[in-house]
Amino acid sequence: MLDELNIGALFNQYVLPWGINIAMALVIFIVGKFFTNVVISLSKKIMVKAKTDGILINFISSIVKSVMMLFVIIASLDQLGVDTTSLVALIGAAGLAIGLSLQSSLQNLAAGVMLIVFRPFRSGDFVEAGGAAGTIEEIGIFTTMMRSGDNREIVIPNAAIFSGTITNYSKRATRRIDLVFGIGYDDDLLKAKEVITKIIESEERILAEPEALVAVGELADSSVNFNVRPWVKTEDYWSVYYALNEKIKLEFDANGISIPYPQMEVHSRA
Repeated sequence: MLDELNIGALFNQYVLPWGINIAMALVIFIVGKFFTNVVISLSKKIMVKAKTDGILINFISSIVKSVMMLFVIIASLDQLGVDTTSLVALIGAAGLAIGLSLQSSLQNLAAGVMLIVFRPFRSGDFVEAGGAAGTIEEIGIFTTMMRSGDNREIVIPNAAIFSGTITNYSKRATRRIDLVFGIGYDDDLLKAKEVITKIIESEERILAEPEALVAVGELADSSVNFNVRPWVKTEDYWSVYYALNEKIKLEFDANGISIPYPQMEVHSRA
């Protein structure tokens, strides 16, 4: 009879409370995990509808899930009677130490998020950033990958890009071509302007609006320089650029208009 009373007392004093605590901790963990998955699923759907970048969706989802599951685990341990105050302090200290040791990586991470959020460029854009120029291949969390004009792969830390000047040559639908052509002082200025204007008007890829500029820009030391500034679609920039250089040179030659080049005169005394 005494043994039965001792067993009953032990059960009521230890087994039952611990059993209830373990059961409650499991319930907290399961319900918390389920709630976390629901929140992550809903947030992903909202971000997809808002047309948020896929990289940013995955990044935000993983961060939110990790934070929420950390709270769920702490709550479960607290239900078991574990002193979570010291655990939280330990996690905070560990996080600080990791943050200090990975400071440069965290800078690249933050810069990657900012690049994805503000979108100064997209995949396929030709940009000049971080000391390099090329076509954007991939925007990652830590680095951005470019492809140069001669098909080299360039990997740049995001912090180097975001902290500097970014020039996006593909962002706008149109671009202006800036060319300078010099003629000799003895050449017919009006004839040269007429030749350039006819070439501009005959080039179908040059836009009517804004109107192309053909004007005398400088009376230089050995030449009269024309500023030629037509507008084209961005994708036609280089093809028109090369075509105009060739056509104007050929037409200048055909019309007897010279293009001066630097010369040095040497005078000798007998």
